[in-house]
Amino acid sequence: MGQVIEAGPHFVEESAIVEFASRFDPQPFHINKVVAEESGWNGLIASGWHTCSIAMRLVVDTILCGSRSCGSPGLEYLKWPAPVRAGDALTLKVRVLEVRASRSGHYGIVRWQWHLANQRDQLVLDLVATSLFEV
Repeated sequence: MGQVIEAGPHFVEESAIVEFASRFDPQPFHINKVVAEESGWNGLIASGWHTCSIAMRLVVDTILCGSRSCGSPGLEYLKWPAPVRAGDALTLKVRVLEVRASRSGHYGIVRWQWHLANQRDQLVLDLVATSLFEV
């Protein structure tokens, strides 16, 4: 417990923001640069779900790849404290909060906090997840 694992950076491109949002979260401030400029966001921002996907990719590439990960029963909480914008370089820090065996003994359970921040060290994603691993 207490272990911290870092991953990234992941560089966010405007085309990726628009492509993801067009498919999964087509709100105007994610897909229309003109509308986004006139909104309270003062410019195009990534969908929160896109932000989660970036974090998940970093976790898969640096932690889960080659592991015996077998899913997650869910999140304890999820927050997007600040928006992600084109040109951001995102870095992930994962802190292990708890490690234990399941009651059945078939799984290892890891509870961990994910912090994704931009190049200004501004937090853009904060979540606590529980993950299951085959033993």
